Amino acid sequence: MQTLTINTPSCASTIYCGSGAFAARTALLNRERLFVITDSNVKKLYGGLIEQIFGNAPCHVLPAGERSKNYRRLMQILAAMLSAGVTRSYTVVALGGGVVGDIAGLAASLYMRGVDLVQIPTTLLAQVDSSVGGKTAVDFNGVKNIIGAFYQPREVIVDPMFLSTLPRRELRCGLGEIIKYGALDSDIYGRLTAQDNLFDAAFLEDMTFACISHKAAVVCADERDTGGQRKTLNLGHTTGHAFELYYKRRSHGEYVLIGMYYELFIAQKTGRCAPEYARSLIALIKKVIKKVPAFADAESAAGFAKYDKKNAEGSHISLIAPGAVGGSVEIILPAEEYCHYIAQCRDSLIQEEDKHA
Repeated sequence: MQTLTINTPSCASTIYCGSGAFAARTALLNRERLFVITDSNVKKLYGGLIEQIFGNAPCHVLPAGERSKNYRRLMQILAAMLSAGVTRSYTVVALGGGVVGDIAGLAASLYMRGVDLVQIPTTLLAQVDSSVGGKTAVDFNGVKNIIGAFYQPREVIVDPMFLSTLPRRELRCGLGEIIKYGALDSDIYGRLTAQDNLFDAAFLEDMTFACISHKAAVVCADERDTGGQRKTLNLGHTTGHAFELYYKRRSHGEYVLIGMYYELFIAQKTGRCAPEYARSLIALIKKVIKKVPAFADAESAAGFAKYDKKNAEGSHISLIAPGAVGGSVEIILPAEEYCHYIAQCRDSLIQEEDKHA
């Protein structure tokens, strides 16, 4: 088990990562008064373990999926905490993937103006990214993560035991964020390009701590996303979120990879990314998703990018794209020009499909 502490102005957050982390840390957690938040998928897979470890603690179960990350479900959690007699001496345990971590974290930040929070991520995406760094949120009026707060967990318990029950789609989702870190970190990039099977369990466990370490350094430098460093973690997300909001059918991590592909196209067209490096990243993307979709309504979907929180004032779109090995660039475009490039990328994908038809 490896340990890492994120020291920020708001608090110190300790991450315990590796085999055995869950057993070791929950043995200590059970000495506290706990309120557990999980979802129906985790309860189905690990109900016996939850009963064994947290049997005496109240447990609120959300329906699994992004649709639960909303204001109504948030209010239900807060009502359940109040009904259970939760006080400021309690610790909220978020046991689940990114949705559970986001909404439980926001509930912990709001209840009595803040109670302790422990994140126990059970998906690859949550382990490598969303459980670390203190971003909490719910979706509202069709916009992702528009209501939220920065609220650091006291600790994060990352154990690869949970990955053994994940379907391949969930592994693809997590690999979307891992490849994002590869585009930001030369060491991670080197390990990814040298690995034939990105789905290998031992490799994913190794990558998890590497990604957490990169994010920890960024969060320490820019906890509240005001200095510019943390903005880099949104690489691939501007277009990825836009497509996710419009089409919905795929996982978040898959949309991050699709967004990265379209934004690589823009980076090359604007002279921000060398073709050779772009081809290398595209090869990584296609190890995870064999076929990047040529969305028929790409321009309409791209219109959702105007709701992205990174945008400057006015009608310009800000996106973080790969620039060179270990580095990223911010590209700011008028919304019309951005949509034009997205359509061009879609058309190039269609032409590529026609060649191989």
